[in-house]
Amino acid sequence: MSRILPLQKRGLAATPLIYGCMGLGGADWSGRTPLSQADIKEAHEAVDAALSIGIHFFDHANIYKSGNAEKAFSYVLKERPSLRSEILLQSKCGIRFADEQASFTRFDFSKEYILHCVDGILQRLGVDYLDILLLHRPDPLVEPEEVAAAFDILQQAGKVRWFGVSNMSGSQIEFLKTAVVQPIVVNQLEMSLLHHDFVNVGININRQPAIGDIFPEGTIEYCRTHNIQIQAWGPLAQGAYTGAQNLAEAPPVVQKTAAKLSEYAEKKHTTVESILIAWLLRHPAGIQAVIGTRNKERILACKDAANIELSREEWYDLWITARGEPMP
Repeated sequence: MSRILPLQKRGLAATPLIYGCMGLGGADWSGRTPLSQADIKEAHEAVDAALSIGIHFFDHANIYKSGNAEKAFSYVLKERPSLRSEILLQSKCGIRFADEQASFTRFDFSKEYILHCVDGILQRLGVDYLDILLLHRPDPLVEPEEVAAAFDILQQAGKVRWFGVSNMSGSQIEFLKTAVVQPIVVNQLEMSLLHHDFVNVGININRQPAIGDIFPEGTIEYCRTHNIQIQAWGPLAQGAYTGAQNLAEAPPVVQKTAAKLSEYAEKKHTTVESILIAWLLRHPAGIQAVIGTRNKERILACKDAANIELSREEWYDLWITARGEPMP
């Protein structure tokens, strides 16, 4: 079933699949290790694989490999200058690692820090603007007026076209909107067949299992009501069903789900990766899936996802299997 994505309704040429660039830039998360030729080659191969299956949307964050992921991507753009105008480029800020001011990680949505982060992102990527900037995780000390001031400056300077958030509830977005005038167009959340609380929370209302749901109630409905694009990070469940983790040592429910996914992959002549993502895309919210693997073969394995038709019964079959229990 082909869906019009919320971002497409806003005139953005968004694709159902996004390539998440978190894995690029080498193995060192501190960012102190200089990029090698192998790191740059890997970035080219990952981008090539993504483009070959129709992905024209790339997701970054300033903390990924402490900036080295963005630097690795910049080499791709330098060698292909025309590519920038053909893709959507998104990055995030707000998570602040240990630095000269503190020895611990914290969140920072202050005006000064947001502006500082965006200047760094643009410099590392070697671009003049971002299509979308996301605030990475909720900052308990957020002052919406500070965020609004930063967004105004960034938009007026042409550095950011659109704004969004990551890992936020509907009420947190609504709170930001008490001062922010730009539309919040994206909310990126962990969602997959393994992390399916986003579905459970809707049916566990007024039931004892609701106390175990960690997904914020009403967030999916809020985003659908306000035409906010939901992006699912971790849609492949970190390889829990595809062999990246040892299935023999996995909980029985994961083993059963992996077997069910294999059945559907064989039935529809595709891969488990494509079935996993198709399950998310079947949701009427018009979810985008952020594929985070740097393995080009796993990227290519997702190529059928947007074209797979899952019936209501097939969708429920996968979800009920992953839940490990029947409907209430």
